[in-house]
Amino acid sequence: MARSLLIVESPTKARTLQKYLGKAFEVRSTMGHIRDLPKNELGVDVNHDFRPQYTTIVGKAKVIHELKKAAAGVADIYLGTDPDREGEAIAWHIAESLGEQEHRFHRVLLLELTQKAIKEALARPVPLNRALFESQQARRILDRLVGYQLSPLLWQKVKSGLSAGRVQSVALRLLCDREKAIKAFVPEEYWSLAACLEGREPPRFTARLVKYREKELKLRNVNEVEEILENLEEAVFQVAKVEKKPQKRQPLPPFITSSLQIEANRKLRLSPQNTMRLAQRLYEGVELGDEGPVGLITYMRTDSTRVSGEALAAVREFIGELYGPDFLPKSPHHYKSPRGAQEAHEAIRPTDVRRRPEDLKRFLKKEELALYELIWRRFVASQMAPAVYNLTTVEVTAGDYLFRASATVLTFPGFTIIYQEVREDEEPEEKLPPLKKGERLTLIDFDPQQHFTKPPPRYTEASLIKELEVQGIGRPSTYATILSILQDRDYVLKIKTRLRPTELGMAVSDLLVASFPEVMDPKFTAHLEGDLDRVAEGQASWVNVLREFYGPFSRELEKAKGNMARLKYLPTGLSCPKCHKELVIRWGKAGEFLGCSAFPDCDFTCDIARNDHGDLIPPTVKEDTPPRNASAANGPGDGNLACPECGKNLVVRRGKNGEFLGCTGFPRCRFTCDFTRDSQGQIRILEKAPSPSWPCPEPDCQGDLVKRRFRQKFFYGCSKYPKCTYTLSQPPVESPCPKCSFPWLKKVGKKLICPRESCAYEQPASAHVAVSG
Repeated sequence: MARSLLIVESPTKARTLQKYLGKAFEVRSTMGHIRDLPKNELGVDVNHDFRPQYTTIVGKAKVIHELKKAAAGVADIYLGTDPDREGEAIAWHIAESLGEQEHRFHRVLLLELTQKAIKEALARPVPLNRALFESQQARRILDRLVGYQLSPLLWQKVKSGLSAGRVQSVALRLLCDREKAIKAFVPEEYWSLAACLEGREPPRFTARLVKYREKELKLRNVNEVEEILENLEEAVFQVAKVEKKPQKRQPLPPFITSSLQIEANRKLRLSPQNTMRLAQRLYEGVELGDEGPVGLITYMRTDSTRVSGEALAAVREFIGELYGPDFLPKSPHHYKSPRGAQEAHEAIRPTDVRRRPEDLKRFLKKEELALYELIWRRFVASQMAPAVYNLTTVEVTAGDYLFRASATVLTFPGFTIIYQEVREDEEPEEKLPPLKKGERLTLIDFDPQQHFTKPPPRYTEASLIKELEVQGIGRPSTYATILSILQDRDYVLKIKTRLRPTELGMAVSDLLVASFPEVMDPKFTAHLEGDLDRVAEGQASWVNVLREFYGPFSRELEKAKGNMARLKYLPTGLSCPKCHKELVIRWGKAGEFLGCSAFPDCDFTCDIARNDHGDLIPPTVKEDTPPRNASAANGPGDGNLACPECGKNLVVRRGKNGEFLGCTGFPRCRFTCDFTRDSQGQIRILEKAPSPSWPCPEPDCQGDLVKRRFRQKFFYGCSKYPKCTYTLSQPPVESPCPKCSFPWLKKVGKKLICPRESCAYEQPASAHVAVSG
């Protein structure tokens, strides 16, 4: 009897499931999406109801072939991809690739990878969700329509390599608007006045001036403070009121995707992208010794705070046993999910609350353990009793003036025994002595302080995610990617924990806002997200949503092609140290640099340097010194080395990777080369070995692979970029394919495979094979 077939998207998830299902099921993985819109073209027929032109992703033809072999003779196929929009899309593409006529497909929602949950999900499969798939498809097409048409416009108007996105660009606008508010902010002076007082019993305490003759008091300058101090010289300080009342602080709900990203960023200093990567690993399964792979948390892409009845019973029993009845509320806490949440999902919680973090130390890496502990503590705390405080407020009169002091004392820790929320603006509380109404106090001293209003703070990753969530922009599952792209494109700098837009980011945002006001409007973007949610709920047509968006957008796009300003450089406000005209940011093959706006009359250039706050550091004139003892045979006769491309002098320069020779004709001539010094100190140019030619394996592409560099990493990319975007993370292997004679192979794990998708040849990697550098 043929085994049943279960298909998931992750090899790790497949291993975990195979452990629980044994021989009854064959579990296969797709290793992510198998079909998508094409890389090198729009792939959307806007004239025929936005029909997507899906193609098989490079390298996935073999995966589909293996899935077809595994599916042969199997009538019922179970699709256990992730229980969200992306997972639904993968399930639909699997069904279409395997052929719906030959098989019956069943959707399995694996919200947690435990034996009980897996068997229950397989016992109660559901049909494929067309509405959810169409919602994902509409989102994908919308992102493609915006990204693939705005990005080339930016390449034309600013520089190549830039990108724009439907949600990404709105997030950039929020950062840029905040930066403009900071720069436009004018601080205002104000003062505070506190009195250090002493009662019959210690300790001394501080009370702040709040009212004058029953009216709120705002001190604007030092003259007002001095006048009040004069009025208080003979005043008697007396307790007018002592009020004590209990306060309860309720626990927070268990994590959803956004709150997990926010709290992991605040508490663990994890980026949202890193948080999701670690959570994915904890969900899919971690090796726990003899137990094998075990899923430790429920599915991490969720906007629901719902917790199953079984999990509630388990955590309440655990709390009662470990902390006692005082810490267990009479009934479970139930939390309200955000509007539009998928209540079929649960909150992020441990799959087994009895797996305490300390029990997993030997199995988890440091960051994995820290994130698991954060999730575990938040979940347990969410079902514990509230913390109880005594809030004491004391009002002190001094003539016509009223001072106030307050203190909070924890009387019962409740959930705080296990979980403390991070509050950035929380100040330490001081203690109050026992005081009674009518008690006279001794004035020890006054403490007048000058203050200035502060500009709004720059966003952190956590606070930007919170803002996106509040405004309904994007979805929590996309936040990590958005923040990563903004930094990778050099639109945003991360200064310690704060996000600061660069000059490039500000310029790009301004261009897009001017030409595409609706697309860049946070309210419009939020409304569009609501439309996509209605598609997922079966309440709206995905084609109609696209039509309503694309009509106005396409008209704005045509206008922008002619009207959008062209940026050749970016102003900096810095002065050129040679001629005192403004320095500007320009772009070259090696990246950004500072150059004089008076070029070619002034040829000053230098690398960009920033201080700890991200501000540009004003450069100083540093004359390039010619190479020592340069051979006259190599130069124009003045003892200097000559540039082989333009004849001007070569000088020693310093870059991120050390010294090199560069042409004094820069930026018109960009010749550079490495050099060495002999025993006499003479400079010799190092001849560059000819680079090998590696043809690109993409069909219909006549380009070659060339060695490129992104930040500190090298990779190989097609010389026809951006028309061809083929890349290779490792160098090609100097060995022709024995099957199709393609001149090189690529190394993947412990195998060498032919890069041609149509060939799919592979062999074990051997140590003697030469690898090109």
